[in-house]
Amino acid sequence: MDKGHRGKLYIGWGQADITPDEPVLVSGQFYARISEGIMDPVTATALVIESRKSGFSDYAVMISCDLAIIPGWLGKTARDKIKKLVPGIEHDRVIINATHTHTAPECRTLMDGSMVRGANTSACGVDLPVMNPADYVDFAAARIAEAVKQAWEKREPGSVGFGVGHAVVGRNRRISYRDGTSLMYGQTDDENFSHVEGYEDHSVNLLGTWNGRGDLTGLIVNVACPSQVSEHSYLISGDYWHDTRQELRRRFGKDLFVLSQCSAAGDQSPRILAGKKAEERMWRLSGITERQDIAIRIADAVEKILPLAKMELDAEPVFGYLHKEVKLTRNILSEEALQNGLKEAEKFYAEYDKLKKELEANPDKKKELRWYRDITKNYRLYRWHEELRERFESQKDNSGIPVDIHLLRLGDVVFAANPFEYYLDFGMRIKARSKAVQTFIVQLAGSGTYVPTERSLKGGGYGSIPTSNPVGDEGGRQLVEVILEGINQLWK
Repeated sequence: MDKGHRGKLYIGWGQADITPDEPVLVSGQFYARISEGIMDPVTATALVIESRKSGFSDYAVMISCDLAIIPGWLGKTARDKIKKLVPGIEHDRVIINATHTHTAPECRTLMDGSMVRGANTSACGVDLPVMNPADYVDFAAARIAEAVKQAWEKREPGSVGFGVGHAVVGRNRRISYRDGTSLMYGQTDDENFSHVEGYEDHSVNLLGTWNGRGDLTGLIVNVACPSQVSEHSYLISGDYWHDTRQELRRRFGKDLFVLSQCSAAGDQSPRILAGKKAEERMWRLSGITERQDIAIRIADAVEKILPLAKMELDAEPVFGYLHKEVKLTRNILSEEALQNGLKEAEKFYAEYDKLKKELEANPDKKKELRWYRDITKNYRLYRWHEELRERFESQKDNSGIPVDIHLLRLGDVVFAANPFEYYLDFGMRIKARSKAVQTFIVQLAGSGTYVPTERSLKGGGYGSIPTSNPVGDEGGRQLVEVILEGINQLWK
């Protein structure tokens, strides 16, 4: 019922540990990483919200996972397992988002149509002794389904309250230079450094749930920053969201559920690119880590918001849900972009081939720590550029790229989920024009390719070059309008 109705809320929470018990590929970089242990667990948190009125009910399921992305096969497998465990839940009522931790198990498989991130020779250029990503997907999907089953079975009357605060977490990671170029994570001590390319959104969007006894049961915490402080580690970790959950539970109760969301933040990062020495000194003096500092900032914002949110709890908010599949305009590759990409592919393949021959001639190299790093990096970069050939062919039929959009209205709040690493400017356009009092943008509810803005495309650099962007600025602008049209529909 997409136009919304007002009914009594029933709320349930569940959580599952999705940490593998054997070595896996770690997702998040071009070079392969084999996990060397567990820094802290990766989890899936599920929230079921049901609205009941006069024999009619409507519902939504939100799931947050400590993963880099939610590729298509993982999303389908999880939804299939959820429906099998809880027959009342349909695929199109389930939103699954990733926090974009760069220390999570790899879950892209050949079923997703990409050979870049798997575990075998076709995906890494060499065989690696790790759990097959397809097996991890099956394992994680089963655990995710169990979390949803818990949440579904624990539904009880409750209410929601919301509010907004602020915490410095994400920073724009694109550095612009005087010659007009930009680089992701560019050097700021360069004499040609001009400015940081774009805006930063430090808002903390919060929605809390309370049971009928007035107890706080869970929080949705939404910030415009991916979870990648520990992004180069070889240890599995939920990154700063692990520390944040611990801090929130310390303050508000050990049984508190925390559902983490990343708002539009394709050009954002927690990495400090200017003034880091000063920040490091403060962490040393405080006796805390960077991740703990972020957790404290978020928890401080939550602590300020919660008493105010509780002043206007709503047990019967207007409820509306909308799922759309839309087609976005492709980022059309020019012949020049294709040829430039293929030249890069040749360069990386030549280096890969050299390293492969050296490895074949000296098999004892495999006894060295992380022997696979350089060869896998060159192979994956070769494949990344080579895949431009397939994109160039596919654009000839002039069809758009199908994208799933999920919108959930809860009273004066709306959640708008998309599958991309969506640049911040697009999210701000949606927030500025939304009819909701408070708008939660949820990115990475899917496969997670970058969608850059026009000004970023002018600067170039990783994330804003043809190889990075099956969908470009035009598709990003279309997505803004589609989401706003859906929000308008929910507010009729």
